[in-house]
Amino acid sequence: MSDARLSKRMFIAGLCLSSLPRIAGAQAQGTRRVGALILGNADAEAFGRELRDGLAKAGYVEGRNLQLDIRSAQGRLELLPQLAAELVAAKVDVLVALYTPCARAAQQATREIPIVAIAANPVETGIIASLARPGGNITGVSLLAAEAHGKCVEIFAEMFPGIRKVAALGNTRDPFMPVLLEKIKLAGGDTGIEIVTVTAGGIDELEPAIAAAIRDGAQALVMQGSLPGQAVSELVLKHRLPAATAPRYFAEVGGLLSYGFDATDSFRRGTYFVIKILQGGKPAEIPAEQATKFELVINLKTAKALGISVPPQLLARADEVIE
Repeated sequence: MSDARLSKRMFIAGLCLSSLPRIAGAQAQGTRRVGALILGNADAEAFGRELRDGLAKAGYVEGRNLQLDIRSAQGRLELLPQLAAELVAAKVDVLVALYTPCARAAQQATREIPIVAIAANPVETGIIASLARPGGNITGVSLLAAEAHGKCVEIFAEMFPGIRKVAALGNTRDPFMPVLLEKIKLAGGDTGIEIVTVTAGGIDELEPAIAAAIRDGAQALVMQGSLPGQAVSELVLKHRLPAATAPRYFAEVGGLLSYGFDATDSFRRGTYFVIKILQGGKPAEIPAEQATKFELVINLKTAKALGISVPPQLLARADEVIE
């Protein structure tokens, strides 16, 4: 082969090789698909905002290089398996699941697509193996919601000295319920308060459950956060029963108080995991985190409607007082 022909072939090969990084770069800049599965409660708007803002700051912008597909169950937990299956069929690059029922539905729908779970206590509920080594295709944020619901019992003990009995209202459709009830009972033991357990699986079962708690002598109620907060707040006000839960939206829609994770901070941390995965990270190798910011919100308007005088020291500790 002549030197001229050899040089020509080497030149062509060089052109092919030099184009590879540009091709890879073009693929990396292609549209990424992020799916989100939510219950559809009052946190949905804040979650969507933090997810969009966080992704945009990392360079993933809707309509440019990001397609965001948020599926809401509108409070109907029985729809979650179908919605999770739809996101898997859409071949999203990452699936974000907000709260335990959504995380469990996503976990059952796929073992291949990376999942970011922002959920109550994902280790205790079997969503991940451990915080340090999540394993499988799931990582994310533990909201420590079981502990937060237990803290609500302690707050009632401080608010109502001498209180003897508190009802724990669990959601039978939420796999987190056993862990939550265990922590509430532990808090009851620590404060000398008897815990009465009542459960509901839907909005039509709420009033009978609350009525049963009152018949059993409950003087206050701690509600599982995945139940319909607006409906519960109206029912407990009707029955003049002080009530609390972890998600702050409950206090915002008329519940007496909430104590739990700072939703904005937790949603931002969840978005961090989505970005890590879009940039090539593997869920099994990204340690999960625990929520570090918690907030106490007291609805003083509801307290006055119930004839409750909130101790000044408790109001002073509140992160927000709704008047």
